[in-house]
Amino acid sequence: MQKQGLELKQTQRLSPLQIQTIKLIELPVQELEQKIRSELEENPVLDDGPDERRDDSDDPKDISIDEIKDDGDIPSYKTRINNWGKDPRPEYNTFSVRESFTESLMEQLGYRNLDEKSYQIGAFIIGSLDSDGYLRRDIESLVDDMAFRAGMEVSEAEVERMLRIVQEFDPAGVGARDLKECLLIQLKLRTQTEEVRDAYRILNEQFQEFTNRHFNKVMSRLSLDEKRLKAAIACISRLNPAPGGQLDDSYAEQAQQIVPDFVLEEHDGDLSFSMPRFNIPELRVNRKYADMVSGAKGSGDRAQKEAAVFIRQKIDSAKWFIEALKQRQNTLQRTMQAILDFQREYFLDGDDSNLKPMVLKDIAEKTGFDISTISRVVNSKYIETHFGIFPLKYFFSEGMENKEGEEVSTRELKKALMDCVDAEDKKKPLTDEQLVTEMEKRGYKVARRTIAKYRGQLGIPLARWRKEL
Repeated sequence: MQKQGLELKQTQRLSPLQIQTIKLIELPVQELEQKIRSELEENPVLDDGPDERRDDSDDPKDISIDEIKDDGDIPSYKTRINNWGKDPRPEYNTFSVRESFTESLMEQLGYRNLDEKSYQIGAFIIGSLDSDGYLRRDIESLVDDMAFRAGMEVSEAEVERMLRIVQEFDPAGVGARDLKECLLIQLKLRTQTEEVRDAYRILNEQFQEFTNRHFNKVMSRLSLDEKRLKAAIACISRLNPAPGGQLDDSYAEQAQQIVPDFVLEEHDGDLSFSMPRFNIPELRVNRKYADMVSGAKGSGDRAQKEAAVFIRQKIDSAKWFIEALKQRQNTLQRTMQAILDFQREYFLDGDDSNLKPMVLKDIAEKTGFDISTISRVVNSKYIETHFGIFPLKYFFSEGMENKEGEEVSTRELKKALMDCVDAEDKKKPLTDEQLVTEMEKRGYKVARRTIAKYRGQLGIPLARWRKEL
């Protein structure tokens, strides 16, 4: 039997200003510039040029956007977003950031002389790659997926052919179905010196023995002496086991450019920061449109009144956008200041051991903002310091306690772990259990599973893979 009832729920609707502010907070400075230019093009009421009607005897600089009311005459005013101050607009100080993995592969696919079907197959393969660059799905599954999801009837041979083409792309090793294939692809693309040929034979014919570090068996079966084996191992060690995760130096010319949202300044131990405005213009509401609305009051002309309603909507939109810019500025400033205060010791010299455990909640409590707001501020924002440029995400990490009960950041633990591995005897590398002991000697009590987790995040292979002759 169905029952009907009335339920009251309290919901919160975001105002246009709140929605606008949230969207602007997420944008890094370059995208913010694009957004402002877009608004200037779409809203004729917004203006970034000089006020042609301004005269020095009637300077409207102190008049606020709050003076624009829905009733009453609209006064002569000038609305600006000028939180960036009067500093000159410098040239961009740009920094390289690698373009996305998928974008690069799709660009390379576009360079090939392919028919439409082949291109679509290649694009589907690229879209099926894992983040580390591997294809972990069999060809048959890809054929079925293309039929059901993309409506494409393709053969396994067609997919295999396009996979071979994708495997020729940079970074070398992309599109491999396992580690062995990944490494062999890279060796095929290298100049065929003796050590490269030996490395290829080792991986192709003795992969299992090699991965298990049974070097004597490898030398015996392939008739290699120790010198040639060492040279081949050195060659293999320079290969990239995760082509999607790290791109080699030849990739640098495809780097995108970013602009820091904050610039750290340090003077005799005093820390401060600035927010370069670069190409962000001052905005105001164009006076002539406000005059048109004023002139339409009391007018009997219907067309004039309709035009005034349209202009009023555009003025409201301009008000919200300018105010949202101000709120974005205030939110970013307060958040960055809280991070700077929290991590003051670290920002003095950039020593990772001074980086304290810090999560989004810590900064939310300091600023009074929601955690979601802090997350939006941190996302895609960078700060330029005297010891490098960093994404704001870098300064956030969970914490653990050391033997003395003091809280230390996971980044400090990872650095200590890396030091342990660097100091080990490479002929007898430390197992994860032995690394637990070494970490404890350094004052860090860490479980074996945590060692394995951090080792994976740092790209440190298992002990048997670190063993050298």
